Amino acid sequence: MLARDLVKQSIRVVFFDLGNTLIYEKDPWTPFYERADQALLDVLREAGLQADQQMYHGFRGLLDLYYHRRGHDTKEETTLVLLKQLLEEHGNHQVTEGVLHAALRAMYSITQENWHVEEDAIPTLHTLKENGFRIGVITNSSDDENTQTLMDKAGIRPYLDWAISSAAFGKRKPHPAIFDAGLRHFGIGAQRAAMVGDTFDADVVGAEQVGMLSIWITRRVHKTAPRSVVRPDAVVSKLSGIPALLST
Repeated sequence: MLARDLVKQSIRVVFFDLGNTLIYEKDPWTPFYERADQALLDVLREAGLQADQQMYHGFRGLLDLYYHRRGHDTKEETTLVLLKQLLEEHGNHQVTEGVLHAALRAMYSITQENWHVEEDAIPTLHTLKENGFRIGVITNSSDDENTQTLMDKAGIRPYLDWAISSAAFGKRKPHPAIFDAGLRHFGIGAQRAAMVGDTFDADVVGAEQVGMLSIWITRRVHKTAPRSVVRPDAVVSKLSGIPALLST
């Protein structure tokens, strides 16, 4: 149920998280990460660079190291920045942006295979648009080009009025600035917007601290809500429940 029932009548913009909200990971990641990292290294070596597993400082690959370093800091260090740093540390001092982007594109082309659109994502987005809501995406991401590709592959692009990734913005949820960017784009106050996402600390806490309505989707969540003074305004198990939740 919606905690602030009267507030829902003012909502005009609905923001969604991407991963494990509109799209989901179908299979275990380890085989994909292994293939993805091999694809990345192949491109780097073909470009004449010194690149091997040793440059990851004991981690299994670039994405493994990226998620380890990400920690609790909301400043976004993209895989592009990280890869360039690792290559320079490994003795490659003239690495072009073109090679970096080609290597990352090869890596993400593998991981993209494991992302699938939720079966109720497009029907839900369609219904929201039909009901007059504007729709945005605010998502944490290691690479903006990968994020844009995932949205295109999922078929959700036609329903979106705006989208931002932390990789493009430079700050990750729950940093207030990335939510404020969405509010500024639509020219609305926080009380006119709702945020839908699966990650409690990023989506629920982030939305609540700027004054947005928070909707926690738990379909892909495998743990209970953390102990927190923050409580979501609504909890849903499926996207398909959101249009009725926000209807006046």
